[in-house]
Amino acid sequence: MAAAPYLSLVLACYNEEEILAESFREIRETLDGLGRPYEIVLVDDVSRDRTREILREIMAGNPDLSLNVILHDKNKGRGATVTDGFRAARGEIAGYIDVDLEVHPRYIPSLVRAIEKGADVAVVRRIYAFQLRHLDRYFMSRGYSALVRKMLETSLRDTETGYKFFRREKLLPVIDSIEDPAWFWDTEFMVRAERRGLRIDEIPGAYVRRQDKTSTVRGLRDSFIYFFKLLAFRRKGAAARRAAPSANHTPADSAGPGAR
Repeated sequence: MAAAPYLSLVLACYNEEEILAESFREIRETLDGLGRPYEIVLVDDVSRDRTREILREIMAGNPDLSLNVILHDKNKGRGATVTDGFRAARGEIAGYIDVDLEVHPRYIPSLVRAIEKGADVAVVRRIYAFQLRHLDRYFMSRGYSALVRKMLETSLRDTETGYKFFRREKLLPVIDSIEDPAWFWDTEFMVRAERRGLRIDEIPGAYVRRQDKTSTVRGLRDSFIYFFKLLAFRRKGAAARRAAPSANHTPADSAGPGAR
């Protein structure tokens, strides 16, 4: 078996044929410049387009790289897809970024350095470039972040960022406790990690909405879904605290606000 890499990067794929090949090229260029041995774990969540064909082309065209392709036989959701990638990852540091690269891979070295300097988790806190046509996405994201901080009493600024790196041994116990397999996975991970006492560094990075890809975001529908998931997460935490024998025995990653 080949020696374990220092860094593992997970890429969750779902209908990425428009962007996957070019994104992979940019990601490889960034990781090659890092000067550390790495692997890339690509997980496809039953794409309905040419994504799997492109994954085969990537495997064939990069024989010098440590690549691991995982193909789901049924659609599991974004969170479950990322989780499967992390369970297969072998690096001391593991992370993932969104394949669309609306936040560029240039920030990967900064997150790796943050972890090397003592952080358990390092994420990109997205700074939105002004794009008039996407003001709705801007306000939805800002509003959701404010709601998370208020309802879950967290100091984190961007829990749903799709750009997170971790010290791997600290990551696995957290993902074992996560319940949501879909997009709420990101928020749940960040809040549970904070309440376990992990050190989380949020590093600002530019977010630029792409015009050349098809978005799966549905503003009104997704806003309602996220709000009800926040309510459920908060209620579970409150129930866990009430069931605990005493405040001193509250689980460290309890879902409710104020848990430590």
